[in-house]
Amino acid sequence: MNSAAEAALHLSPAQNTGNENTSARDRLIVALDYPDSVSALAAVDRLSGLCGWFKVGLELYLAAGNGIVETLRRRGFSVFLDLKLHDIPNTVAGAVRSATICGADMLTVHASGGPAMLAAAAEAASTPHAPKLLAVTVLTSMDQQQLAATGVTDPPASQVLRLAQMAWGSGIRGFVASAEELPALRSHLPKATLVIPGIRPAGAAIGDQKRVATPAAAIAAGAGFLVVGRPITQAPDPAQAAEAILGEIASAISNP
Repeated sequence: MNSAAEAALHLSPAQNTGNENTSARDRLIVALDYPDSVSALAAVDRLSGLCGWFKVGLELYLAAGNGIVETLRRRGFSVFLDLKLHDIPNTVAGAVRSATICGADMLTVHASGGPAMLAAAAEAASTPHAPKLLAVTVLTSMDQQQLAATGVTDPPASQVLRLAQMAWGSGIRGFVASAEELPALRSHLPKATLVIPGIRPAGAAIGDQKRVATPAAAIAAGAGFLVVGRPITQAPDPAQAAEAILGEIASAISNP
């Protein structure tokens, strides 16, 4: 790794400039896709000192509840609570307020919930210490065939941009999409926070994902944060796998 990449890897949050963090550690979110808190916290321990962010999704949240979010926060980590809220406006607003109480730093809602739901979520997140809301556009597990089966005949990229622009108009300032849509999102919504799942290092199995990219490609295309799960958590040596991904992110940051 060159000296510039080393600097990007070790830059502290206090040294960050611009709208997005410039530290590799602060742009990697490790997905804790585990069935219980014991397994999840064991993974956190294995990655000690490497990661600043962890994602808590439905599987872990339904097993461990707000307690896992609170535990991670007490340990000094930032938490991406990926619940993909999609309900009537009043219910989603209440859920956003509950996520504020438990201390989540980012929280997902489904953009397909529509303008009224998104506006209610944004209003609920306007209080101090509320999580940053991210509108999920089109899941990275969906390709054009899967999308068409839901009645949307446009390509995923068109639907992603349509939903993101609608959500932006409703007060949402962050989005979840695949790396394939990054150029269009950055062009049309340059100030948006873009969180990108479906990240797979070169040669890694893509599993159930359809629209994927390497860490370097996603950062180069304008990603603010990368969400990585199985390539790290199911690796023979998770810490080594995380270090490799961090190095790739750092190189992409230092060589845009």
